[in-house]
Amino acid sequence: MQQHPTITTLFLDIGGVLLSNGWDRAARREAAAKFSLDLPELEERHHLTFDTYEEGKLTLDEYLHRTVFYEPRAFTEEEFKAFMFSVTTPIPEMIDLVCKIKAKYGIKIAIVNNEGRELNEYRIRQFGINKFVDFFISSCFVHFRKPDADIWRIALDIALVNPEEVLYIDDRPMFVSVATGLGINGLQHKTYEETKENLAKYGFVVD
Repeated sequence: MQQHPTITTLFLDIGGVLLSNGWDRAARREAAAKFSLDLPELEERHHLTFDTYEEGKLTLDEYLHRTVFYEPRAFTEEEFKAFMFSVTTPIPEMIDLVCKIKAKYGIKIAIVNNEGRELNEYRIRQFGINKFVDFFISSCFVHFRKPDADIWRIALDIALVNPEEVLYIDDRPMFVSVATGLGINGLQHKTYEETKENLAKYGFVVD
């Protein structure tokens, strides 16, 4: 049986692991249809400015002024933001799995994610992520975005752990690869069943 180092800390992504993705391509396509927006124009403006929003250097209002409300619209900013918030759904079995592991093994849990502040805080509070996570290394708080390796280095410093003590779970293989390049144990999340089985290999067995 393969031996793994003792894991004291889980680093988790949110989108695609604990919750659906937030303001992703599918959500923008849905928004364009609902609000009669030019989708190619929305996508171009989004890609030019969204990284800056995720790094915490723009507010959500500023992001929307650049991408949607640069000209008069037949709907309000509040209506549009309400839609942005509404597209998030939980992945309850993954939330339950992480909560059970924390309760049984008492490990530290940190979020390492890319998200703009307003969306991040809404998603964390609305779905109770703050009830079981010890701290948040979110791009909007630390001003680094994955795949910049510094976001994981900051997480390691704040957790006061060595890389080999950490298991990082993300649905994006590139981000897992960057983390493993720093000596962190990496696990790509694909399905609940596979992730539960892989966590058991690290010693985290729950019913």
